[in-house]
Amino acid sequence: MIDLGLLREFPEKIVALIKRKEPRYDIDLLVQKDKEVRILRTEVEQLRHTKNELAEQGKKGITDAIRAQSIEIGKKLKSAEEALKVTEEAFQELYLACPNVPAEDLPEGFKEANKVLREHGTKPVFKFPIKNHVELGNALGWFDFEAAAKMTGSNFVLYKNDAVKLIYALTMFMLDHNKRHGFEMILPPYLVNEKSLYTTGNFPKFKDQAYTIAEDGLYLIPTAEVALANLYRDYIFTTQELPKRLTSWTGCFRREAGGYGATERGLIRIHEFEKVELFTFCQPEDADKEFERMLNCAEELLKMLGLTYRVMLLAAQDCSFPSARTIDLEVWMPGQNAFYEVSSASNCTDFQARRGAIRFKRTSLAKPELVYTLNASSLALPRLIVALMETYQQEDGSIKLPEILTGYGVW
Repeated sequence: MIDLGLLREFPEKIVALIKRKEPRYDIDLLVQKDKEVRILRTEVEQLRHTKNELAEQGKKGITDAIRAQSIEIGKKLKSAEEALKVTEEAFQELYLACPNVPAEDLPEGFKEANKVLREHGTKPVFKFPIKNHVELGNALGWFDFEAAAKMTGSNFVLYKNDAVKLIYALTMFMLDHNKRHGFEMILPPYLVNEKSLYTTGNFPKFKDQAYTIAEDGLYLIPTAEVALANLYRDYIFTTQELPKRLTSWTGCFRREAGGYGATERGLIRIHEFEKVELFTFCQPEDADKEFERMLNCAEELLKMLGLTYRVMLLAAQDCSFPSARTIDLEVWMPGQNAFYEVSSASNCTDFQARRGAIRFKRTSLAKPELVYTLNASSLALPRLIVALMETYQQEDGSIKLPEILTGYGVW
């Protein structure tokens, strides 16, 4: 949730930034409801104070005037409390639907306004007709989309043979790399409760995109970010514990109803996929430094794998709901003749921490402050596999993978 103190102190500035990020969100109504709640709270407090004063007077002897006044105040108090409850509920619903305030220097607009910060590598040139990963995978016996559709449904995949080995090799390669960069390895549950998804900002906005276990009130995680953020929900760090850096390899589950086009066939966009995640809790003043550390950690993986990629600063409207700043790493896929995102790094400032009461104390006697949370993919496996297959395909249809993966025991 955004800082209401900032909204009240700098309403014009915060309103303008929220409208830049989410033009359809009624931030003006949030401002109005916030004022209404504060007015009603003041009214309720004053009526309660008056009621208490009358009760004190009544201890000395109840008169007809005190009785009549007490009844009247009681009616007004009940009415004001009911109005406050309704207004608070309306306000809370709006407040939870409000996105994080975007950084002021983000480009205005949607995807077309995203800015290329830099590119790394050269797009490979082939002396033979290239194939896409679906054609390559089918010929090599790496995938079986038909079997997955039969046992589960469309847009799922069954990996086979060397594709399975490649997943484990890449996972260990990335976890080993992240550990060397100071990230602690975590293997969390794949199922979380509703509060966990509210903490990260997935709920209520994206509730219809979650896979639900209704009988138990549980949900499959859309990303390890949800589990890692909630590891320290309702927790107060000491400064000695920060920054807290975590990495995790999990499955990710996203309904993403509709929107699967011809350009997103195969592994490009599926409902269940593997991903290695980075997550950091830090003091606000360290967030920029930690963001760069996280981004560099993900970039190094692509460099070591010899893949061509570009670094994209997302425009305000393309920035994720809980994020103030998001930078994507997009890898070149020759068979698609396009760049596709394999990592998205976000600085969520204190937005998630406020929802999850995740704080720190600078000294033992200091007032708790909200931490900043940051996350990044490191990396999304299906699209990484696509890039590797299409980049390192040989004329005979085989895949010559980077030698750096041979040290991970399964290649």
